[in-house]
Amino acid sequence: MFENGSRQTVAVTNGIATDPAFGAVTPPVYLSSTFAFEGFQQARRYDYTRTANPSRDLLADTLAKLEGGAGAVVVSSGMAAIDLLLAQLNRTDLVVAPHDCYAGTYRLLNARHERQQFDVLFVDQTDEKSLSVALERRPALVLVETPSNPLMRVTDVRALAAHARVAGAKLAVDNTFLSPALQMPLTLGADFVIHSTTKYLNGHSDVVGGAVIAANQTDVANLANWANVTGVAGAPFDAYLTLRGLRTLFPRIEAQQRTAAALARRLRQHPRVRAVYYPGLESHPGHAIAKAQQTGFGAMLSFDLVGDVGDVRRFVDALKLFTLAESLGGVESLIAHPATMTHSCLSPEVRRIAGISDTLLRLSVGLEAEDDLWADLSQGFRGLAEIDDQS
Repeated sequence: MFENGSRQTVAVTNGIATDPAFGAVTPPVYLSSTFAFEGFQQARRYDYTRTANPSRDLLADTLAKLEGGAGAVVVSSGMAAIDLLLAQLNRTDLVVAPHDCYAGTYRLLNARHERQQFDVLFVDQTDEKSLSVALERRPALVLVETPSNPLMRVTDVRALAAHARVAGAKLAVDNTFLSPALQMPLTLGADFVIHSTTKYLNGHSDVVGGAVIAANQTDVANLANWANVTGVAGAPFDAYLTLRGLRTLFPRIEAQQRTAAALARRLRQHPRVRAVYYPGLESHPGHAIAKAQQTGFGAMLSFDLVGDVGDVRRFVDALKLFTLAESLGGVESLIAHPATMTHSCLSPEVRRIAGISDTLLRLSVGLEAEDDLWADLSQGFRGLAEIDDQS
């Protein structure tokens, strides 16, 4: 297991100054789709980019080292990463997934289930009784999001890994919200870690990608083989850009989570905020677990606005620094309305069960100055106050 300091160094230096041809300090990007054989029936290490590529392999190697895994497979998106893992299942297998998971994951699981590719059960993974009943069905895979999107619920990975092992299930943890800078699920007992590399790992909102890191080398080989069979591998230039963003992961997320914690404390005191969802707050139900299994609380938070959808619209329209957009983890701050954006594909009933209200707003806190971001949010609240005064 890497200590925090050495992992930060790995993020910065892995692959640096290793170019054998010209001594380039920054690893070159290999955009070639195909590679020459040395001779008849004499393939080199690389022959075709769908199968393997030096730029993609360097990113995979870096991610595996950061997560403490046996290897990684880099694919074209976060959803492709989840689907790659699901493709290892059989028709009679059961997947246990969180009832409040990311809507894209929920949609994918249901779509695969409807095609009878496996069975799926959505449960509240913070409810020990519900989880115990689900594990009694002997699932093949337990899928976890912690913190969850968008309500930041925290799942005890170490405890769940132990229970999953007894049930004969493999455990996969979506680590997109925290990254290996703040959480290492494999060291807690997970079998797989999933990332949308689009988010914090790249960090600049200019690349879409995904990755699966496995604890076991056999699983790595199986995943890599299926990625080659289906052609879902990530593009070399995307891998190059993602690795470039990864170099600054640790300082970026440290600054972002510091600001996020400050904004969460300020929001909690505001009269127009019903609730704040941020594991760094001691009042958060998952605070103790998060503190035990994470090295930080991240830069994602959500809050419920007092009012209705009209108030949400007025609040968002008044903002200048927070950009209304989906995605997260970039250097710029974003705000999203899950009910009409990231989770709009879910029915109102499913959102209600998951606890996603029509007045819930999700923030991805960037690298802007804390006071500037708070001034922007305050401007939104002032707009609501003006409407209240007029009425």
